[in-house]
Amino acid sequence: MPEVVASIRRVTDIVAEINAASSEQSTGVAQIGEAVSQMDQATQQTAALVEESAAAAESLRGHAHKLVDTVAVFQLARVAA
Repeated sequence: MPEVVASIRRVTDIVAEINAASSEQSTGVAQIGEAVSQMDQATQQTAALVEESAAAAESLRGHAHKLVDTVAVFQLARVAA
């Protein structure tokens, strides 16, 4: 009978260790999920900023072309060297 009780205690200890390990893994997986979610959010924000920057650059390019066309009508006197 003492052997049965000892075996049951060992099984109980093993089950408790498995439970603790499962809990730790669950916590770890939740933390990984949160980190992935944060990285996804940062990636989306970066993509939006890249789109805004591209639009601003295109607008600036258009303004620069208009400025070149506008000042092209002016002629400067050449200075003899």
